[in-house]
Amino acid sequence: MAAVLSPPRILPSGDAAITVEFSRTIDEDANRRVLALDKLVAAEALPAVTETVPTYRSLLVHYDPLQIDFDGLGEKLTELALKPLPEAKAARRWRIPVAYGGENGIDLEDVAKALSITPDEVVSRHVAGDYKVAMIGFTPGWSYLSGLPSEMQMGRRQNPRLLTPAGTISIGGIQTGVQCLAGPSGWHLLGRTAVRTYQLGRDPTFLLEPGDAITFAAVDEQTFKEQDRAADAGEFVAELIPS
Repeated sequence: MAAVLSPPRILPSGDAAITVEFSRTIDEDANRRVLALDKLVAAEALPAVTETVPTYRSLLVHYDPLQIDFDGLGEKLTELALKPLPEAKAARRWRIPVAYGGENGIDLEDVAKALSITPDEVVSRHVAGDYKVAMIGFTPGWSYLSGLPSEMQMGRRQNPRLLTPAGTISIGGIQTGVQCLAGPSGWHLLGRTAVRTYQLGRDPTFLLEPGDAITFAAVDEQTFKEQDRAADAGEFVAELIPS
C-alpha cells in the first residue's frame, strides 16, 4: 500500500512563479518528491508553465499569469505532488576523477586536522561516498550533492574566499559539491576535477542532471592535466558506469 503523502506548501514567488515546498530542511525524501514533481510537470506539458527549477526541498515553477492564475496553478501542482511516487529506477552514475590535495585542494590538510584523521583518510572517505545530484544552481553547472558520509560533515569556513578555482571539489555542512566555474565559496576545498559540468558549444551543455548518481575517483596530477586538456577540447572525461 502506497504511503499517504502530505501536501506541500504552495508559496508565491513574485507575480509569475510558485514555490512548491516539501520540507524546510535538507531532506532526501523531500528531494525525491521534488524531482518526481519536476518530471510530472514536464510530462503534463502545461502551456502556462515556462520553466521549473528543482532544489533540495522545493520546486520553483515559473508561469505565464496571463494563461493561469496563482490559485489555479497551485491546485494543479498540489494534485500532481500528491500522486504516488514512482518506483525508484537506477539512476545514471558518473565516475568523476579528482586530483586531491596540494594546490588543487588547499584545505585538505586543515580538514584532516579538524576531523583528527590523515589527509589520505579524508580522501578515502570522500571517495567511498555514494552521492546524488540534489540540485544545480548558484553558478552554471554548480552541482550540489547529497550523500556526504556523516563522519565527513563539518561547518563551512568562517571566512569565505572571493575566488576559488574552476573544477573545485569541496565540502560544506552535510554536502559536497562540484564547482564548474571559478567563483566565490565558503566551502572546504579538497581537490579539483577536469570535468566540465557546464561547457558552451558542447552537446550537452550541462553534463549532470538532478537525480544522477556520482562516484569520485582519485587521480594524480599528471592525469589531471591530461584530462584537463581533453575536457577543454569538449570530452566529458567523466565516465558513465553501471549503477
